[in-house]
Amino acid sequence: MIRSPLMNVMTDAVMKASRSLKRDFGEVENLQVLAKGPGDFVSKADHKAEAILRESLEKARPGYGFVMEESGVVHGTDESNRWHIDPLDGTHNFLRGIPHWNISVALERDNQFIAGVVYDAAKDEMFMAEKGKGAYVNNRRLRVSGRVDPTEMLIGTGVPHIGKGGHGQYLRELAAVMPRFSNVRRMGCAALDLAYVAAGRFDAYWERDLNTWDFAAGSVLVREAGGIFGTLDGKPATSARDVICGNEAAETALRAALKMAAA
Repeated sequence: MIRSPLMNVMTDAVMKASRSLKRDFGEVENLQVLAKGPGDFVSKADHKAEAILRESLEKARPGYGFVMEESGVVHGTDESNRWHIDPLDGTHNFLRGIPHWNISVALERDNQFIAGVVYDAAKDEMFMAEKGKGAYVNNRRLRVSGRVDPTEMLIGTGVPHIGKGGHGQYLRELAAVMPRFSNVRRMGCAALDLAYVAAGRFDAYWERDLNTWDFAAGSVLVREAGGIFGTLDGKPATSARDVICGNEAAETALRAALKMAAA
């Protein structure tokens, strides 16, 4: 595992927030009796976890800025460093009692993501990576898969939900991917999808219209596990919306399939 001071700060904050979310996850079965409904319940869980993360990180690294799903951008006195935080990634899974959700924290320094933590609290899997120090899940070193034949590759993706655009484009891309690869999975949790690429569980992954807090930590995991993390919109990772990653062969094959869909 990575034992640097930075990683200790990040994992400590994530573990504190996870205790709050695990308690709330245990209340999911009672949502039908809540007067304000499940949406309000999940919103409160998000905000509570985000507040815990922010308090812990601010105490350890005063002056760092924040990019947060719930509270937006907070500028710090240290303009070189800012945290990207998703206190609850996989909200729909959480809401339905599906144990596949996570807390994601990444550090951006001088316009590069240099450290990331993705914690799957339900399975107690702590994915962590720091630039130049490798990627790990708990005590085990991570490496992307070694598969080179697309017909043996498992591809992760995210489906645009109701209210999002791009449904037609996604269907064209899926139609181009399905005949060329072994299978496709949609797990509903972008940060964990990226962590699974780093762990070799997925061979490649793509999704459009993401926010930095969705993929910042995962991008460090993939790169430190020996994979390629890139963008489909040509933008730098710190401002991208459309992302793609995988081992070298899988990323190349997936990118080629997506280009065919656009032709």
